[in-house]
Amino acid sequence: MTNLRIRTAAVDDAASVLAFWKEAAEGTSITDDVDGVTRLIARDPEALILAEADGLLVGSVIAGYDGWRCSLYRLAVLPSHRRRGISAALLDAAEKRFVAAGGRRGDAMVLEANERAHRAWASAGYHREDHWRRWVKPFV
Repeated sequence: MTNLRIRTAAVDDAASVLAFWKEAAEGTSITDDVDGVTRLIARDPEALILAEADGLLVGSVIAGYDGWRCSLYRLAVLPSHRRRGISAALLDAAEKRFVAAGGRRGDAMVLEANERAHRAWASAGYHREDHWRRWVKPFV
């Protein structure tokens, strides 16, 4: 995609990112609110990476690095813009961020039922590790 712009999110992007996720992302999280997104950006200004085409938000990925683990969340592309290399561009930006910070392996959160996402992650070189399970406990 020739007019694709990859950039990090700013605090004033929070509402548009949330609206984008409602249309383009699968699943929800207890942090899906303006406060959650703005706290992410304030804590790690390079973590939320966005893709824009002609000023339209068409993709996102959260590339969080805590000094130990490179975590990938919310890889999403607007349905009307899929299969144009946007997820590959977002993952390239995320992986470059991780490598520059000293990260050694990307760890992606992918919904079990999202077969389309499984194919996208596999085509990007990621593989499933069945011996791990996610354990969660909400604090709110």
